[in-house]
Amino acid sequence: MNKGRLAGYGVGSIGTGVFSTVPGLLLLFFLTDVLAVPAALAGVVVVAPKALDVLFNPIIGAASDREAVRTARRTKLLLTGALVMPVAFATMFLSPSSGYAGAIWVTLAFIGASVAFAAFQVPYVALPAEMSDEPDTRLRIMTWRIVFLTLGILIAGGLAPAVVDAGGGGRPGYALMGGVVGAVVLAACVTATLSTRWVRSRPGGDVLGLVAAFRLARGNRPFFLLMSAFVTQAVGIAIMLAAVPYVATYWLGDYSLTSILFVCVVGPSALAVPVWSALARRFGRLRCFTVATVVFAVAALVNYPLGAAGSKSVLAAAAVLGLCYAALQVLPLALMPDAIVADAARTGQVQAGAFTGAWTAGETAGLAVGPGLYALMLAVGGFLSSTFDEPVTQPGSAKTALLLGFTVVPALLMLASLPILRAYGRARTTGN
Repeated sequence: MNKGRLAGYGVGSIGTGVFSTVPGLLLLFFLTDVLAVPAALAGVVVVAPKALDVLFNPIIGAASDREAVRTARRTKLLLTGALVMPVAFATMFLSPSSGYAGAIWVTLAFIGASVAFAAFQVPYVALPAEMSDEPDTRLRIMTWRIVFLTLGILIAGGLAPAVVDAGGGGRPGYALMGGVVGAVVLAACVTATLSTRWVRSRPGGDVLGLVAAFRLARGNRPFFLLMSAFVTQAVGIAIMLAAVPYVATYWLGDYSLTSILFVCVVGPSALAVPVWSALARRFGRLRCFTVATVVFAVAALVNYPLGAAGSKSVLAAAAVLGLCYAALQVLPLALMPDAIVADAARTGQVQAGAFTGAWTAGETAGLAVGPGLYALMLAVGGFLSSTFDEPVTQPGSAKTALLLGFTVVPALLMLASLPILRAYGRARTTGN
């Protein structure tokens, strides 16, 4: 497969990476420290729209398969999501009100943005299984995708907070950020939609309804074990990313360090993706995935004493997280299409939309639950919400809670995923 096609597909991940990252990184902070929404309510706001996506994603997956049967393409849903998602995203950060009214505004806009994201993401994730039947080629496709995804995440984490600062912070800064980031999402997703029209989608056989598609996917035990490990880790990563602006503001003493800390966590992964891909080809994808999980957990634990001391060494330790983060993204996504293709031998049908709908629903749930759990930690710790113009001093219990969310809690979730990965390895070997 030539590089033009690989790049044409991969560029869509800039859009998905930006959209997935910015709400997880900045939306909770925007609610609690700009709109003065209480932490517990803010947690509901960041979770509820994504929770609805868990229901919508399998439906969209089934719709994508129906489109593929009719047209041998998945373009219609891709284009719909690509056009609607940026507008709804920008609207999230345009709330004219604070407190409860502001929470309602953000919730409604976030629901619209999340549904549009699913309309793009579900068929987009289904494409690699249809772009090639060769596992090594699919790994190459995923490598390109994760490189672009990492670039998108870096743009989100490095650019978005900087644009907020450039816009003067507060409401004007976040409004400017929403418009700029929305434009990036639009350009990336439309480009990917137009660049993948050559892919012939082939679900095979009759299109399954939603219940039947779930029944089909449930019979693929390796797929669901892999997805369970991935979702567990996604929760931990989402908690960590939600904590970044809080750690920068309340432990390192400077909100402008949000971009730097985020880039330290994610930046090294851009260089590490090709390395992990090469290591996976030599030593095995599952083995490398497991090693990266363990190292990530250890590095996260090390950050607790560094953060508690207010040491800028947190930035260096975070770089180790970035090296492992690359593996936690590329390797499970490289393993996932194998499970979809292998299932065809069992059922006689390649239901890529059904499987990726379930996978995306799980990922979406993990990315939503993470900030929600972090908001709950802040509420339990006694975090005090405020507006941008009237900041408050946080109690020690709140500062401890927000630091635990950046360090210990993600580490524990990474360790919890290890037995699931071991079970996946056994199931993959036995074919059960």
